[in-house]
Amino acid sequence: MTPEINAVLEKATEKLRVAEILIAARAWDDAASRAYYAAFHAISALHLSRGNSFSSHAQSIGRFNKEFVRQGVFPSEFTATLTRLFEDRQSGDYDQAGVITEEEARRDAGDARRILDAIDSYLRSQSNG
Repeated sequence: MTPEINAVLEKATEKLRVAEILIAARAWDDAASRAYYAAFHAISALHLSRGNSFSSHAQSIGRFNKEFVRQGVFPSEFTATLTRLFEDRQSGDYDQAGVITEEEARRDAGDARRILDAIDSYLRSQSNG
């Protein structure tokens, strides 16, 4: 892996670490937001591995679905998971009242970890193969 890809994966790992700290602090909205960014940075690292970067979150998620999910590299449930993570981030960051529950924040962090771990493993296998 290139240093740039590694740096983006480290950023994803840091966002997930912060999400877990925020869960412990009972800050559900912010935890969901950081969980989304952990997954977002992970897919950004994946795009970088193919020489791509995108100006919007929708473009990045859409291309991930097209190039990696539909091609069978990652499970199809990652599409719905990323969409939900994005929606939870929007709610957590922009809704006036706190709307993310503890259960949702914990689910988001767990799902972000699954996506990050899967992408990290994939990228490591690609750089070793």
